[in-house]
Amino acid sequence: MTATLLRTAADLHARVRTGRRAVVMTMGALHEGHATLIRTARKIAGPEGEVVVTVFVNPLQFGAGEDLDRYPRTLDADVELAGTSGADAVFAPSVDEVYPGGEPQVRISAGPMGERLEGAARPGHFDGMLTVVAKLLHLTRPDVALYGQKDAQQLALIRRMVRDLNFGVEIVGVPTVREEDGLALSSRNRYLSPAERRTALALSQALFAGRDRHAAQEALRARAREVPASRARAEALSAIGESRAAADAHAVATTAGGPAAIRAAARLVLDEAARLDPPLTLDYLALVDPSDFTDVGDDFTGEAVLAVAARVGATRLIDNIPLTFGTFGDAS
Repeated sequence: MTATLLRTAADLHARVRTGRRAVVMTMGALHEGHATLIRTARKIAGPEGEVVVTVFVNPLQFGAGEDLDRYPRTLDADVELAGTSGADAVFAPSVDEVYPGGEPQVRISAGPMGERLEGAARPGHFDGMLTVVAKLLHLTRPDVALYGQKDAQQLALIRRMVRDLNFGVEIVGVPTVREEDGLALSSRNRYLSPAERRTALALSQALFAGRDRHAAQEALRARAREVPASRARAEALSAIGESRAAADAHAVATTAGGPAAIRAAARLVLDEAARLDPPLTLDYLALVDPSDFTDVGDDFTGEAVLAVAARVGATRLIDNIPLTFGTFGDAS
């Protein structure tokens, strides 16, 4: 399948629409993660619908000293990958097309959520991101727009903007795509030297360590619900050799653990990576509620995100994984 390259909104609007339009927004330098987004969009749009991939390196998202000038531009390869993945068109506007009057005087504010984690590390980033997403939603006029879950805070803010400002579009999050060794796919991975890439694996390894700790806690807490707490029933368990299991389950359910233990398990991996050559420099590690990106408490239940950001050499990388905290009743 060959994708049509479009440079102006007028050209895009002139296309005949016969079904749902699904849009995948990118800054180019497409890789398999983007291809997964495009293939998912193709399934959602169906054979009668249309998939549009946007390629636009948004200057509003880059702060002082960030990599706007060296951000990879690979439009020819992007158009080819988009087409082979199922896109009908690639919309690659110029800066003047998106911002015809220069930098916009009126912008979208990301609010308090946009000042946390990535927002604290990159002031103004999310205001610029939401502004261009709003512009591109208006320019492309989709029925559904797809974004990767690797940028979890970005996805959460887009969902909030669409809901709060009554955009008539469905937002779909697509799971993170990883290399075989676990490294999350990113356009910035190409900046890493072989040695830096080995160090960068600590990001995903830390998340997996936190996930494993969380899974162990959840399993033991589930076991604790089944283990009696009374003396008579504990003695009955002891008679069949299960007293240790009962003690372990109750200990995990009633003593230190939860979010703090998950963060500690992940932090241990990151601390070790800080001693490598080249070292990993941690920006943040956080376990947050995806509705507002505030830290979760010990009694938290529901969906959470374990997120990390770090630098390896001159390259800054982010990653995250979702976790689910169950509701636990009285262990007795």
